[in-house]
Amino acid sequence: MGERKVALITGGTRGIGKEIAMELARNGFDIAANYRTKTDDMDEMQKQIETEGARCFFVQADVANFDSCKQMVETVEKEFGKIDVLVNNAGITKDGLIMRMKQEDFEAVIDVNLVGTFNVTKHAIPYMMKRHSGRIINISSVVGIAGNAGQTNYSASKAGIIGFTKSLAKEVASRNILVNAVAPGFIDTDMTKVLSDNVKEGIYAQIPLKRMGSSNEVAKVVKFLAGEDSTYITGQVLNVDGGMI
Repeated sequence: MGERKVALITGGTRGIGKEIAMELARNGFDIAANYRTKTDDMDEMQKQIETEGARCFFVQADVANFDSCKQMVETVEKEFGKIDVLVNNAGITKDGLIMRMKQEDFEAVIDVNLVGTFNVTKHAIPYMMKRHSGRIINISSVVGIAGNAGQTNYSASKAGIIGFTKSLAKEVASRNILVNAVAPGFIDTDMTKVLSDNVKEGIYAQIPLKRMGSSNEVAKVVKFLAGEDSTYITGQVLNVDGGMI
């Protein structure tokens, strides 16, 4: 097995981001996992990743802050000497109907989800350009394609990520940098665990496969886009949604 590759994953210590980190660690990647606030199980996560023979490095940054992202990318470059794959996964929700949505709730979601994707990518791209190699995988959502009542902010941010992905793919293809997006549907996470059975039934009715996806099913698609089986794929959005869209 050759030299290990390095993946930087934003929001990489919980939910889908953590699952992506674990999946890539099992498949030859050293991991730089970004977090905004420490969680209790980060030590356990580090042990699990090291069990896979991978390095695990935690890096604190607020993706909504441009300078914080610059510092993060520089820190990871210094630590590992490269970033082969950037996964822009950090995201928040502040749901509400637009009649009741506060301006700050709209702006906060755009700042983290969309501006955050720009901030991290902006600082990682020069290094990838210099090396003539890189993968950028942006986590969007099916609501960025189909919309969802009560999520104008979140849907707008995730639709923005799709436009960003397609445009950037065209800009950097000549440098052998591939840029794709993954759009998860309803995924079984802490966020969906709190839903009532009634609400879940309503969700299953919209999904041809009649179940939620797992974080690992998303992570495996990211692994595909990060690996050697997807070398002629760029500017695409892969829906991981059980046939919903």
